[in-house]
Amino acid sequence: MSPAMLSVLVKMMLAQAQETVFEKICLPGIQNEFFMLVKVAQEAAKVGEVYQQLHTAMSQAPVKENIPYSWASVACVKAHHYGALAHYFVATLLIDHQLKPGTDEDHQEKCLSQLYDHMPEGLTPLATLKNANQRRQLGKSHLRKAIAHHEESVRGVSLCKKLRNIELLQEVLSVAHQRSRLKYTQHQEDDDLLNLIDAPDIISKTEQEVEIIVPQFSKVTATDFFQKLGPLSVFSANKRWTPPRSIHFTAEEGDLGFTLRGNSPVQVHFLDPYCAAALAGAKEGDYIVSIQNVDCKWLTVSEVMKLLKSFGEDDIEMKVVSLLDSTSSMHNKCATYSVGMQKTYSMICLAIDDDDDKTGKTKKISKKLSFLSWGTNKNRQKSASTLCLPSVGVVRPQVKKKLPSPFGLLNSDSSMY
Repeated sequence: MSPAMLSVLVKMMLAQAQETVFEKICLPGIQNEFFMLVKVAQEAAKVGEVYQQLHTAMSQAPVKENIPYSWASVACVKAHHYGALAHYFVATLLIDHQLKPGTDEDHQEKCLSQLYDHMPEGLTPLATLKNANQRRQLGKSHLRKAIAHHEESVRGVSLCKKLRNIELLQEVLSVAHQRSRLKYTQHQEDDDLLNLIDAPDIISKTEQEVEIIVPQFSKVTATDFFQKLGPLSVFSANKRWTPPRSIHFTAEEGDLGFTLRGNSPVQVHFLDPYCAAALAGAKEGDYIVSIQNVDCKWLTVSEVMKLLKSFGEDDIEMKVVSLLDSTSSMHNKCATYSVGMQKTYSMICLAIDDDDDKTGKTKKISKKLSFLSWGTNKNRQKSASTLCLPSVGVVRPQVKKKLPSPFGLLNSDSSMY
């Protein structure tokens, strides 16, 4: 994934996190109070700003081809939607709230001055707060800008097929749009066309700036789930093990009948062949993996012995595993089975003596037949890849056969096959 794509994904997550900060403030309810409306307006402006930055990043050349159109559309729709909400809240605080005797004028003037980068031409914060007409005119200019942003968000949804299928999104945008239009209609006057005040942009501000915090993995305690397998020096993929065997036995007069050796895991050592553990199936060299469902693969010799002695003369369930010989799994003769065909042995496997063959002869690998002698009548029954199994109980004398000369076979008709 390219750095540009990663940057876009980071911006998207940050925008979603900033949106949750706004929702957290609005969740208890938005009170129609001057300072509360200022706070909510700046929070909405912040969300609209981060979504606008996200949409700009998604529109760049390296990333644009890999970003779904619906993602870019959602970012644009949300940027306009939250921008419209910011203008609506500012219009509400300007139109619905008037300075009254005893009101903290300095505090309201400071808040209003912090909403804008600059006031419209001919207006000052304190004069606007005291003049009801100026407040109303500036508030209606914010409503017009809010309606324009709402129309852009609705248009963005209509241009994307996937967004058109989301009814809840269309309903939210429609309700917000109708609320701004209704507010503007209630204060609309005939001379509004002569109102040349353009609503300034709202400075974004948030009480909780979202940011990426790099996790400190050194402070996070992680559990190695491979630890349950046991010490790597013993329980590794390089070795083959038998399935765990359950050994049920009791200690006769405190005598287990065997000693222990090793350290994590512990092995059975010096096993009495007539003790209860041996009769139950224990063998010398077995590794103890658990005792009464207690994992023992990481326990020391003293800990395992203490655990075994703690049961006294009660029945003990001990699970052990045995290490398989690396060559024990290799069969001396590898048989191949096919439906309707005789069992055959591989030539490579025939070079290995059978376990049941107790002749004591030295292993001999039969010489491969010449390529030109494959088609002879004498060797037609024998293939270079497979040989028929000899009949059970029939002893065939080994007769040395002299192979014909390769050049002498050229006159034979069967050499053509």
